[in-house]
Formats: sequence, C-alpha cells, structure tokens
Amino acid sequence: MLEVGTIHTMNVSNKTQTSYQVKKSGITATLPFDFIIGEVEVGQLIDVFLYHDRQGNLLATMQLPKMIIGSYDWVKVKDVIPNLGVFVDIGMAEEVLVSSDDLPLFQTAWPLPDDQLYVTLSLDKKGRLLAVPASQKVFNDLYGFATEIELNDEVTGRAIRVDREGIVIITDENFRGFIHHTELEKEPRLGEKVTGRVIEVKEDGTLNISLMPLKHERMDDDAEKVLAYLKLKDGNMPFGDRSEPEAIRKTFQMSKSAFKRALGRLMKERIIEQRDGQTFLLKNKE
Repeated sequence: MLEVGTIHTMNVSNKTQTSYQVKKSGITATLPFDFIIGEVEVGQLIDVFLYHDRQGNLLATMQLPKMIIGSYDWVKVKDVIPNLGVFVDIGMAEEVLVSSDDLPLFQTAWPLPDDQLYVTLSLDKKGRLLAVPASQKVFNDLYGFATEIELNDEVTGRAIRVDREGIVIITDENFRGFIHHTELEKEPRLGEKVTGRVIEVKEDGTLNISLMPLKHERMDDDAEKVLAYLKLKDGNMPFGDRSEPEAIRKTFQMSKSAFKRALGRLMKERIIEQRDGQTFLLKNKE
C-alpha cells in the first residue's frame, strides 16, 4: 500500500480524455491534466504527490507541496470558515484544512487570510489531508540562542501560541519570544506577524517582548486619543479624574491611571480644562 500524503515515483500507464493513470506496486492513481507540470508520456516515470480528494478518489499531482507527512513548512492562510477551520495553501492546486480543533478556542484569535502557520500534513479518519500546526516541541528544535540582542531592540516574528497568559512568537531570527498579556494593546492572531521591543534577554537565550510603546510614547498616544474624542464630541465629554475605571476602559481602551496622566498632560499644555466632573476643550485650542 502506497502511503498517502507523501511523494512517490510512479509509472504513467494510461491516458484518458481528462487525465493520465499512474501506477506503482499494483496501486493506480489518477493524474488530472491540470496537475501536470511539463510534458508527460505513457511509460514515463514521474514524481507525484498522492492524496484523496473529498470524494475519496486517489489522486496524483506533479505540483509537489511544500511539505509531506512528517515534515514542516510555513504556509499562507487563504480562507476562514467559522466553526470549521482555515484553509491553507501548501503549494498544490487544492487548499488544505487546518481543523478548528487545532486552532485557538476563541475565533477572534484565529488566523486571517495572509497570516502564516508552520504546519505538517496528516490524515483524517477518512484518509483525507489535513494541515496540523507544529507543536511547541517542534518549535523547541528550531529556536536559536538569542545573542547580540539588547534591551529595547526591535524584533519581528509570528505568533505561534495564543492563550490567556500571553503570546509566544518565533522571531525572524528563530528566537523564542514571549509577550505577557499586560504587554499587549490587543491580542494578536495565531500566525499574525508582529513587531515589538525586547524588555528582557533571559539566561536561557529566550526573549521577553512588549508590544506596548515606551511610557512617554504611550502617554503621547493616550493624550492624542483623548483629544480626538473631545473633538469628536464638539469639545465636551462627561469624563474626568473621578470617572469610573470601567467606563474609561470601555470608551478609551486605557486604564484610569493612563487616562489621568493623559488629562494631566493636556491640562498642563492648556489644551483642556475640567469643570463639574466634565472635560472641556479650550476654545482657542479647537
């Protein structure tokens, strides 16, 4: 029995109106014309990838995928099907499913088209191809020891694990990076490319990373956010130093302490003033 999901050298045995038949060890597979690369003749030995289509037919393709069962590579997400999973491009005509069972519990953390996943191939119970994201054990063999990296250096990588504690990424240099949930403005998707700054180089050669700006840059961003909201509300908003933290977080997506710092900066620059628990944009600053 020829192993499906792998590459075999097979003999071209017959030609029909739409395909060739290829054989090896008594097994026959269909090679559609659309899956042929170059010229093919009956009697020729060719390398093909074998898989079952959705109807269970054994197909061969000369469009060899980026990986086979047991090997791994990066693939691009092409489509997202809620409650089912995502389809990825492995380098052949048909896209392959990454099951929802192998994706984060919450669909907001699922990859979107053009995100990339590091996967291998597997078979479902019916023998059809599935793409399976690499485990942390597989990534452990890829990680290098971070050298010549300093605090606040910028690094870029892809999210390979997403959970409540935080995000694990593999950087472009194959370093392991961890981003604690407190160092996130928003939760990245699995497979999303992110850029952050190094906040710790650990003794084991891994990195702790933040996606938050430096404190002074963050304060500028928060002040700009408050100012933009004020202008949107015609220079008057029912928020001030004594507003409830939950209302602040819901409206501005920042903590109360960050909100108060932003107000303080704007008042110091005489852009706003507070009266009766409300905040007003000074007319000469509109």
